[in-house]
Amino acid sequence: MKNKLSAYYLFWIFIIGSMLGWVIEVIYTLIMDHTFINHSALVIGPFNAIYGFGACLFTALLYHYQNKPAWKIFLVSFLGGSALEYICSWGMEFALGFTAWDYSQNFLNINGRICLIYSLMWGFLGVLWIKYIFPFIIRFIDKWNEEIAKKMTVAVTIFLVFDLAITISSVIRAKENERGIPAGNVYEVILDQTFNRDYLKNMFSNSWG
Repeated sequence: MKNKLSAYYLFWIFIIGSMLGWVIEVIYTLIMDHTFINHSALVIGPFNAIYGFGACLFTALLYHYQNKPAWKIFLVSFLGGSALEYICSWGMEFALGFTAWDYSQNFLNINGRICLIYSLMWGFLGVLWIKYIFPFIIRFIDKWNEEIAKKMTVAVTIFLVFDLAITISSVIRAKENERGIPAGNVYEVILDQTFNRDYLKNMFSNSWG
């Protein structure tokens, strides 16, 4: 039996979780605010990374809890998801100078990074994940042709590294543009025309005023 916590499974759980999270966020925003917001963490593709990391975290934390009572799964998910969200918020602020969310106006928040309502959502999501979504995704992955899947893993990994590099450079260039620094080369001109301030503001709505 294959190890369901191997790097191969966790990689694809991250990808699938990131894409599902993006879909959930987009639908929620469309319903609540009647507007489209690209809730991706990367400038190319529908990848809401916090959901991907959350899926991996839930899998690692809850793998041996699949047959445990729901309240135990909820508690572990509540704490684990909250810790992940706090760390991701701090990490984005440290690396990029901003965070993509701010809960400072929400009830029982900690430094605006996490709050009670979303921590409760992490708890419920953990139960839903390990009981229903995770088994479905594993069955889905196990149906893939092994050789093709290995090549896909390498290709997607390379793409994500490329996408991350462009995302970081886009953020840096957008902030330079705000300070009135003109593009210094063709690449920066392309960034100004594509992944510019307006594009990034739609992704990271709390990043710029």
